[in-house]
Amino acid sequence: MSTMPAPQSSPREAAETTALRQALASTPRPPRASAVSATLAFAWRGMLKVKHVPEQLLDVTITPVMFVLMFTYLFGGAIAGSTGDYLQYILPGILVMSVLFTTVYSGIALNTDLTKGVIDRFRTLPIWRPAPLVGSVLGDSVRYLLAGTVIIVLGVILGFRPEAGVGGVLLALGLVVVFAFGLSWVFTTIGLIMRSPNAVMNTGFMAIFPLTFLSNVFVDPETLPAGLKAFVDVNPISHLATASRGLMAGTASAEDIIVVLATAAALTLVFAPLTTRLYSSR
Repeated sequence: MSTMPAPQSSPREAAETTALRQALASTPRPPRASAVSATLAFAWRGMLKVKHVPEQLLDVTITPVMFVLMFTYLFGGAIAGSTGDYLQYILPGILVMSVLFTTVYSGIALNTDLTKGVIDRFRTLPIWRPAPLVGSVLGDSVRYLLAGTVIIVLGVILGFRPEAGVGGVLLALGLVVVFAFGLSWVFTTIGLIMRSPNAVMNTGFMAIFPLTFLSNVFVDPETLPAGLKAFVDVNPISHLATASRGLMAGTASAEDIIVVLATAAALTLVFAPLTTRLYSSR
């Protein structure tokens, strides 16, 4: 059985290869990326995915508009007597609901990278190990800002008038984004536990739907039965909605703001290390 002879490189190719090896051997190794630069690179990666697939923004543009229009004009007259009065009450609640729903996609995106093998490639890079996780969550914060901006602009068009002005609106939006940042770590943990993106989506929405509807987002808790009112009063989402309304109206309670910030910090302190540990072991 005959074997094919190995191709012989020309003297010119051999000289170029030798020169290339010498250049690589004499060039100092590039410095390792810092934790901050690696994190920002992965945050930018998340925004680039939106650039190439803009349909991903439907959940933060079209869905909030549907929520505002549907709840205001379907239920406003029955609940508050007029759509205008109900808009003043519900818009901060819709802001909270829409942004918190968006946090589920942090877990879906992470699970998608995991099932497609992208996470395995990230582990081989000489970077700070949690950089892909933190960068992904930071990139998602841009989505939260976009969803909140769409809701506020639409509300102003429909007649919403915050008494605290632009400053109060910005503070409310910032508070919601901070809480969403903490909550997103819960769904990244779920994203590393579940075995498919659909499982993450179903689990995430099954968790966030009851918490959102069993809050003061849509109705005043004073109109609820005593047992249900007791749960609504301790629901962190109720505190977030109340704080957002207060900031927009200029009547915010320090207690509600502290509860929201403490809850966001607790979620981050518990689930961020848990996500990192699962990320390293999967």
